[in-house]
Amino acid sequence: MVTAGIPHPASDSDVATTFKIVHDHAERIYLWDYERCRTQLVTLYNKAMGSQWNSVADLDWDTDVDPERLVDHDGPMMQVVRLASDEPGSPIASWGDREFTALGVEMFKASISQFMHGEQGAMLTAAKIVETVPWIDAKYYAATQTMDEARHTEVFAKYLDLKVGEAYPMSPYLEEQITALLEDSRWDIAYLGMQIAIESLALAAFGDMLRRTTEPLLRKLLRYVMSDEARHVAFGVLTLKEFYAGLSDPELKERQEFLLDNTLRNRSRSTTPEVWERLGVNLHALMPHLAAAAGTMMTSPYAGFQRGFFAKLVPNVGKLGLLDANRGYLRERWGEAGLLQFEHEADTLSDYDSYDEVAKDRARS
Repeated sequence: MVTAGIPHPASDSDVATTFKIVHDHAERIYLWDYERCRTQLVTLYNKAMGSQWNSVADLDWDTDVDPERLVDHDGPMMQVVRLASDEPGSPIASWGDREFTALGVEMFKASISQFMHGEQGAMLTAAKIVETVPWIDAKYYAATQTMDEARHTEVFAKYLDLKVGEAYPMSPYLEEQITALLEDSRWDIAYLGMQIAIESLALAAFGDMLRRTTEPLLRKLLRYVMSDEARHVAFGVLTLKEFYAGLSDPELKERQEFLLDNTLRNRSRSTTPEVWERLGVNLHALMPHLAAAAGTMMTSPYAGFQRGFFAKLVPNVGKLGLLDANRGYLRERWGEAGLLQFEHEADTLSDYDSYDEVAKDRARS
């Protein structure tokens, strides 16, 4: 990543709080062949141009939002925390409705904050794809995605600023994951990590929040963001399916290992420590009580989210041919993890049109 001209902050601490420099090792590619020969990418590009929306005109920012009414008191994580407060010796044993509501507000802020940071990471990654992908149709589409991700970053930042308050920093895991994509010299890894893995994760997270909220501004914002994200996943499937058909077994094995690593990490998501720090709770002391409380529940508090994520990820990876490459290496590993139950869910290339809430709203108006 070019760093010339970056303003010098007053101190090293300012660097950590205002920006991060990432060194990108990928080659930039100019193309002299402008022929539009990939008809599905042309169709997707035309769809993207027709489904652009305006973050100012299409969302009602005058909507009154009460952060406390955004709290999902019946959500699985809140249920775990309430059970943990009943554990003997729990550091939150004295909590009442006020404290649980405050926790819910902070958890919501933390979620929106990670959406915002993730969308900026997606914007940078899409811009990298514009520069590095060797097909003109893919460059054109990635340029539309870069605009989409800029709009998403903007609306989540604006929602935090105007409606709910102070943002949380980017989670170390998300920062590490996106930084690795930006630093990698292989253009397809940016696709695989962002379009296939992280965008599938985003669709699951946005969908989970959409199901749980009745706040009208947030609902419309999420519907429109998901409309874009589904196209982005379809873009990744279209491009990588063609590219991976020409890779050797060792090269495909590297991509399979990449997915295994990211899959295992996403199955072990941890509680955001900053939330508890902001509330003055010692998370280290609380963790045994949270674990005990979670153990009394029939399913993990993240089970619904994980189902949504893997129901997107697994069929999309199947479309790429990565499940069965190298004598079914990934199929075997994911089978051991119980993920093949999602293999026959609808892949995003087949159903991205069903997410187009922008077109649906315009058809009704």
